[in-house]
Amino acid sequence: MSQATVSLVLSARGDGKAAAISEETRQRVLDAARSLGYVPDPAARRLAAASNNLLGVFSFTATFPTDVQHSYYPFLVGVEQEAAARGYDLVLFTGSSTGGAGAAGPDALSRVRLADGCLFLGRHVPRAELKRLVADGFPVVHLGRREELEGLAWVGADYVSASREVVAHLAELGHRRIVLVREDDDAPPSTDRQQGFLDGLAAAGIAGGPGAVLRCADPAPELTARRVRALVADGVTAFVAEETDTGAAWRALNAAVRDAGLSCPSDVSLGLLGSPPADLAARPVPMGFDIPRHRLGAAAVRLLAALVAGEEAREPLVACEFRAGETAGPPVPPP
Repeated sequence: MSQATVSLVLSARGDGKAAAISEETRQRVLDAARSLGYVPDPAARRLAAASNNLLGVFSFTATFPTDVQHSYYPFLVGVEQEAAARGYDLVLFTGSSTGGAGAAGPDALSRVRLADGCLFLGRHVPRAELKRLVADGFPVVHLGRREELEGLAWVGADYVSASREVVAHLAELGHRRIVLVREDDDAPPSTDRQQGFLDGLAAAGIAGGPGAVLRCADPAPELTARRVRALVADGVTAFVAEETDTGAAWRALNAAVRDAGLSCPSDVSLGLLGSPPADLAARPVPMGFDIPRHRLGAAAVRLLAALVAGEEAREPLVACEFRAGETAGPPVPPP
């Protein structure tokens, strides 16, 4: 029996050459392999197939989100389950985690080429390095909307519609002065949430304008109890905060309302455009919406697998689920 015949059988190739080998010969090879304790070398198989069957995951965060309390952790659960279902192994690239996005330079991102394609997640990304990967034809998917990078595939949640629904709920309760508290950067998730918030105000016939959005470079020291009391005295009856990976806006809003001596929802209503940080997830449950992180992770893997296979593919925006919560009620009637 020739070496070529043995190689064709053990490599489990599905081309015409392998099909020409008789079942009797194939069985003899397999029986001999079992008796000798032969185990295929996965690295050699992947090299021969010009594919690693590996998908990379690269996080632009200060720490890689392996803690179950990290807001990105559910994304990874969806990624892992979908990758396993499709026969892929995962490689977690953690080099940037020691310095966040600032450490994700050309050398750091070049390592992702060890995989067949890579999934990126994080609020702030190095555009030049990602653009280079896309230009080279390397399969890349970003978890979260990234339309500013031409050619970059992405999957995302429909934050615009979800934020609009939160405002509509407050308007139905009778609120006519609502303020959005957000961090002072223009990451796409923040932009989408603000757009949905303003759309919701317009749809409800509520005036927007500069005073409707409070941007804070550092929410904790900027959103003080004194500032909240002044806004409430001026007629604001509800506050809405954006969710980010740090939860800074929501933390600051909760602390300021508490320090102002206000109760929720009897004195003021609160809403959260997303889910609270794990340490603030206890009651009261905030009114807002839940992000389908598990589904988004799975959708990102489906899209990346299609790109690796050379297919044209696109995943639609994933809808968020409204959460009634316990922090919103009718506004206090004016004295």
